[in-house]
Amino acid sequence: MRVSKKHDVRLNEILDAAELLFTQKGYEQATVNDILDKVEIGKGTFYHYFKSKEDVMAGVIRRIAEGLVEKARAVAADNTLSAPEKMKSMLSAVSLSGNTGEAVLEELHRPANERMHLMSIVEAVRGIAPVMAEVIQQGVSEGVYHTPYPLETMEFLLASTQFFFVDAVFQWKPEELATRVKACVRIIELSLGAAEGSFRFLSGALGPESGETAK
Repeated sequence: MRVSKKHDVRLNEILDAAELLFTQKGYEQATVNDILDKVEIGKGTFYHYFKSKEDVMAGVIRRIAEGLVEKARAVAADNTLSAPEKMKSMLSAVSLSGNTGEAVLEELHRPANERMHLMSIVEAVRGIAPVMAEVIQQGVSEGVYHTPYPLETMEFLLASTQFFFVDAVFQWKPEELATRVKACVRIIELSLGAAEGSFRFLSGALGPESGETAK
């Protein structure tokens, strides 16, 4: 006999199962039936929450984005930190390195999942950019950043970096990637009116730390 569960509990069980299956089998190979078997529910229950497998993936993406926004907000709310300290801590907090969220987004980088990849970029820009913009505005008040467009600048930077450094899109050679990472860091500093070198800590996150090859 199937157990009736509260809406949010069942919803998260479906999302958990889908996220695991998408990373283990790949989005294209995983099926709705796989999700049903994993959660032990019928199709009627599934379609009460989602219209399709694509709808489930959209839900997984939104949940990942919401989790990152919560982490970003927690950092932004720390009044003991300066704007540069917040920015460094925030960018570390929203990193997906080493968890299932990273594996999900890697799956989205495949050409067949282009629409979902674009959705992940949109969710990140809409959710995280406003929080980062608050930190940039704090930095403007502190005199360490100089830009009249904190929000718009962060939107452009987040959208462009999430697309530009996807391996499956441009397939940069190591030396090409190293040069572009250095250029990107400098572009971020110039866009925000920050001191040269103040965002160098981003180099490892954007690509392999092989700056020596790009000199």
